[in-house]
Amino acid sequence: MKAIWFSLCLMLSATVATAHEVRPAIGDLEVAEGQVDISITLNGEALVADVSLEGVENTDALDASNEVDRLRSLEPDALRAELEPRMAEFIQSLNVTAGGMPVDLTVAQIDVGEVANPDLPRDTVVSLTGALPDGAETISLTWPAAYGALVLRQQGVEEPYTGYLEGGQSSGDIQLGGGDEASGWATFGTYIPVGFDHILPKGLDHILFVLGLFFLSTRFTPLLWQVTSFTLAHTVTLAMAVLGIVSVPASIVEPLIAASIVYVAVENVISGKLHRWRPFVIFGFGLLHGLGFASVLGDFGLPEGQVIPALIGFNIGVELGQLTVIAIAFILVWYAIRVDRGEADVAPAQGLYGVLAVIFAGLGFAMNTPGFQEIMGASAMVFFWPLAALSVLCAISATLVDQLDAYRRYVAVPASAVIALVGAYWFVERVFL
Repeated sequence: MKAIWFSLCLMLSATVATAHEVRPAIGDLEVAEGQVDISITLNGEALVADVSLEGVENTDALDASNEVDRLRSLEPDALRAELEPRMAEFIQSLNVTAGGMPVDLTVAQIDVGEVANPDLPRDTVVSLTGALPDGAETISLTWPAAYGALVLRQQGVEEPYTGYLEGGQSSGDIQLGGGDEASGWATFGTYIPVGFDHILPKGLDHILFVLGLFFLSTRFTPLLWQVTSFTLAHTVTLAMAVLGIVSVPASIVEPLIAASIVYVAVENVISGKLHRWRPFVIFGFGLLHGLGFASVLGDFGLPEGQVIPALIGFNIGVELGQLTVIAIAFILVWYAIRVDRGEADVAPAQGLYGVLAVIFAGLGFAMNTPGFQEIMGASAMVFFWPLAALSVLCAISATLVDQLDAYRRYVAVPASAVIALVGAYWFVERVFL
C-alpha cells in the first residue's frame, strides 16, 4: 500500500504544476489609405523578461519564470513603463516589408490588461502603425522565434489571409487587396494540428477526463459508449459556440469542467461498471468541454468563408488527440490486464513494469533540461513521472493477481483517485483562488 500512495503522490505532483499557460500571439493587420496598422496581442511579461517562448507551453519551464511571475503582478502602468524601452528592438525583430521594401513602424499604443489571477496569462496589446512605400501591392511579416507562435489575420478585405506562424516563420507576400484566403482543404489541414495540440500536450484537463472514461472498465463496450457520447456532445457545443449561437463565460465553464473530472473519477472508484445513466451524464459534461474547446478557437479566430472546414479540422484534431491518450494508456496497462484475466504470466509482467518504471523515472530526471522544457513546454517529470507511477501500479496489480479484480483494485481505482484529487484542486482554484 505504501508503494501505491507513493505512486499517487508522484502522479499528483506532476499534474498540478501546470499553471502559467503560454498562448499564441494574435496579430490583426489592416491597410487603409497607404497606412498599415498592426495590432498584436501577446505575452508582455515574457517580452520584458527577454525570454524565449519558442516551443514553450508553460512559463514555469523558463529559467526566468520567477521574473515573469513578478511582472504578472505589476499594475498595467508599471508593466507598460517596462515595455516601452523594449519596443524599438521588438519592432526591428518583426521584419515587416511591403513590395520588398522595409516598413518603418512606430508604436501607436500599448494596452496592458488588469491584474487578475497571476497564475493565468493576461493580454498586452501593442498597436503599431507605419506608412507603406508607394506602389506596394503586398506586405509580409516575419515573426521572431523567441516570441512563440502567432496567428496573423488580415482585416478589412474580402478573402483575407489567415495564417498560423511558428516562431521564425514568415507570412510570405500577402496581397493588400485580399484574395489570399486559404482553400477549404488547406484550412481543414491547418486546423487539425491545432486541435491535436490542444489535447497533447496543452489540454491536461481534457486528458484527465478522457483517462477517467478509460479507467472505468477494461471492456471495450463501456469505453465506446462513453467516448461516443462525449464526442457527440462536445461537437455540438463547439459548433454552436463558434457560430455564435451560444456563449458561456470561461469563469463558469472552467470550474464545471474540473467538476466533470471529479465526477467520472469518483464514480470509477465507487462503481466498476457502466450504469445506464453514465453516458447521458457524460453527454452533459461533453457539452461543457465543447465550450472549452471553443475558447481555443476564439483565441485563434476562424477565417471568414472557411468556418466549416476549420471547425471540422479542429474537431478531428481533438479526436485524434483523445484517441492518442487512450492508446498510450491502453498500451501501458495492456499486459497488466492480460495477467488479471489469466492470459499472461506474472513474472514477465513484474519484470516489464519494473523496467518501465525505472526507465520513465530516469527519463524524468535525465531529460529535465531547459532544452526539453522549451520543446515540450513543461518539465520532463510532468511527462514521465505519471507513466512511472502507472507502471508501478501495474506491477503491483500483476504481483497481487491472486486477489479478486486486482487490476481494478490496484490500477484503476488509485489512478482514478488521483484524477479526482487533481480535478477537485482545479475546481477550488478556479472558483476561489
